[in-house]
Amino acid sequence: MRYFIVFTAYLFISFASLLYAAPSAQYAPIEKMVNDVITHRFSNGLNLIMLEDHSAPVITLQLWVKTGSRNEHPGITGISHLFEHMMFRGSKKYGPEEHSKLVKRYGGELNAFTTEDVTVYFETIASDQLELVIHLEAERFANLILNDEVLKEEKNVVSEERRMRVDNDVFGSAIEQLTSNFYRTSSYSWPVIGWMHDILNYSLQDVQEYYRLHYSPNNIIAVLVGDFKAEEAIAKFEKYWGKIPSQPTPPPPLMVEVPQTGEKRIIYKRQTEVPYLFAAFQIPEMTHPDIAALEILSMILSSGQSSRLYQRLVHQEQIARFAGGDADTKLGPGMFTFYVGLKPNSDLQRAESILWDEIEKIRSSLPSESELVKARNRYENNLIRGLNSTMSRAFLLGTAEAKYGNYRKILEQIEAYEKVTAQDIQRVANEYLHPDKRTVLMVIPNNHTSNTYGD
Repeated sequence: MRYFIVFTAYLFISFASLLYAAPSAQYAPIEKMVNDVITHRFSNGLNLIMLEDHSAPVITLQLWVKTGSRNEHPGITGISHLFEHMMFRGSKKYGPEEHSKLVKRYGGELNAFTTEDVTVYFETIASDQLELVIHLEAERFANLILNDEVLKEEKNVVSEERRMRVDNDVFGSAIEQLTSNFYRTSSYSWPVIGWMHDILNYSLQDVQEYYRLHYSPNNIIAVLVGDFKAEEAIAKFEKYWGKIPSQPTPPPPLMVEVPQTGEKRIIYKRQTEVPYLFAAFQIPEMTHPDIAALEILSMILSSGQSSRLYQRLVHQEQIARFAGGDADTKLGPGMFTFYVGLKPNSDLQRAESILWDEIEKIRSSLPSESELVKARNRYENNLIRGLNSTMSRAFLLGTAEAKYGNYRKILEQIEAYEKVTAQDIQRVANEYLHPDKRTVLMVIPNNHTSNTYGD
């Protein structure tokens, strides 16, 4: 449950949407934040990023482990997510869930999430408990209890989570089918939660080796934001983290994806009352210069109730219950996705025709100035919300450091979004949303017999 609640929220506000602001004056606070950052790298490789803020007696500590489902391989898929659970099961000094109980005893909050690229643990607590959370995190990162009993219990928990959130959920299972058919050669082809066969068959040796390599200090970014003194924080990290040994760099994941040269189409039958339509297009890695234009293109086409796709399918044609999409960017090749949930007795082929029509419109005609302004305003609002708390500022810094390799890249990304023009949006629509580059998945009721998948 931890994974799905937080991960869904994390996907809803993408990193790119936190970085755009139209006039330069609006993102001056971001520039100040970046310039106020203090960094320290310890001898064991731990990378510490600090931002002091004495406006309230609160701190946020985040541990960004540079490992996610892309760092797995067949046989251990989902093991990154498994560790999100295992890390709450106790260490040599603290029993199961005792870490959580201690944080909450002092009025703090904590959680974690797993993605394809990273696994993140975080807590927000009163600033006078800084030493406590640094100690607690060091304890579980160095001395986590890993035995057959704990592993068996957590495999049961995760397998049940998978049944509930994927196997028994139409939307979740459809996304899994889309992704596994979309990616052919990269390690993004399996789900973050893992395949059921792998979940049930992790060995203790698999888990111990993954923990040793991927949870070592040289593979971790610590982000600390709030009411503290940098010198004191460095000393406390040295006290508790300094003796944890580094490990060899984990093997690189498979990041290359074969270019798609023709449409792929999947018919997926499920026990469902209504059909669904999904489509995905190949886009490059998140550091590519076209990502800013692709994010804005997604905002105009399919993000939110004012988007073209939602307006057309839900309001005008009234054949869909919902419609949306996302430019899902990653460290490696990403997906530009669309999804439509139809109303009962609606024509799936009609919905598909409308989707292609809306894509062709933006490929042939420039978006309007009002659409650009609306998209920019939404990005700017997200940016402002991204500065409202120690937690959100830590996310900005941690995401930039983990995914761009340098927290200062935030400023470069803002500049990239500022420069996007209507011509850029049309160009990337033509380059990436080509019919030969799409993967289409239709979810139809398993008792449906029509060849048209409609009325």
